[in-house]
Amino acid sequence: MKYPQIDQSLFILNRKNFSKMLKRNSLAIFNANDEFPRSGDQNFIFKQNPDLFYLTGIDQEKTILLLYPDCPNPLYREVLFLRQTNDYIKVWEGYKYTKEQAKGTSGITSIFWLEDFDNILHSIVHYADFIYLNTNENDRYAHTVPYSDIRFIDQMRSKYPLHHYERSAPIMRGLRAVKSDIEVELTQKACSITNDAFKRVLKFTKPGVKEYEIEAEIIHEFIRQGGTGHAYTPIIASGHNANILHYNDNNQTCQAGDVILFDFGAEYANYNADMSRSIPVSGRFTSRQKDVYNAVLKVMKEATKLLVSGTIWNTYHEQVGEIMTEQLVNLGLISTKDVQNQNEQYPAYKKYFMHGTSHHLGIDVHDFAGRYTPFEAGNILTVEPGIYIPEEGLGIRLENNILITSTGNIDLMADIPLEVDEIEDFMNT
Repeated sequence: MKYPQIDQSLFILNRKNFSKMLKRNSLAIFNANDEFPRSGDQNFIFKQNPDLFYLTGIDQEKTILLLYPDCPNPLYREVLFLRQTNDYIKVWEGYKYTKEQAKGTSGITSIFWLEDFDNILHSIVHYADFIYLNTNENDRYAHTVPYSDIRFIDQMRSKYPLHHYERSAPIMRGLRAVKSDIEVELTQKACSITNDAFKRVLKFTKPGVKEYEIEAEIIHEFIRQGGTGHAYTPIIASGHNANILHYNDNNQTCQAGDVILFDFGAEYANYNADMSRSIPVSGRFTSRQKDVYNAVLKVMKEATKLLVSGTIWNTYHEQVGEIMTEQLVNLGLISTKDVQNQNEQYPAYKKYFMHGTSHHLGIDVHDFAGRYTPFEAGNILTVEPGIYIPEEGLGIRLENNILITSTGNIDLMADIPLEVDEIEDFMNT
């Protein structure tokens, strides 16, 4: 791993909290993600199932976690199954967990090789009344590709058809949304690496540079500081490209007078940062660019104030829409008449600000959380308003990561340059 071992107390506590939510005499199983083929004999870089990582800290393929708090045999109340290494794997693939290392990482004492899973499961499963299985229930996920959890459900139902099956995802949705102190520290580290990458970019950017050259500067800083890499495919969108919300070709030349919209973040120890900034290629904003930028910044600051315990998701976004509407009227992009005659299902501001303002952040960039659950202390959310004006070749988006606490919110990106003067000063000194 590129990151130091995480304190196992995080995973011990996570398993304890999960187990408390199970029905009595229940068994739960979590599988590692698949290794997906890329081409020929190559796979995509492995990315661990976030729920399995949340409960174990194990960042390795072909891993299974079995939890059975009421198991008659204490040996099998928490069991971790690992891929057994050998001399061939050592030569061709390198490091794999030993049983002792997995124990040190996860805090689980019963460690077995994967080949023992079927026998151990079969020896205890008939004593359980309920079996909890996991699937990806993220609201943003559309199931099109079969994956390990789906196949495993079919296998279990075929072998043990008379058990009562339950979903682990509703429990995980509630647990993962509230971050512990260790999780906040890991997210803060990802934000700090992102800060350094952005400052590197501010010094590097000038007219004539390619978008992909800027992308190279970012990944250089991420890897140099022990980040796994990009939390998501980075957006380096100069000029008109900034009006493509998910632009990631990053292959154009940055022209004098244009603004570049950045959306990137570091991944560190499987936790993610998610930052957006907009900077002038030439080092100075024009008057119009500055006005639009400051309008977005105003919405960002006001939206951040609304992120408090008890805030309702839909109400929050409606309030942000009202704030954005005022700014767009001030900029002359929409009129008060447009607002009066607007379709309530598609308000006038949506023409220039068409995406949501916030999402939960954690092990997943769009982290697993309840859409209808009020915000609460321990949530980390993005705040990312934007104004996109295709007819002017201008798109501005600003985004920071906010931790809600019982005494207010904390901006985990407070040290990253944000004000117009900060951006211009940094680029010109």
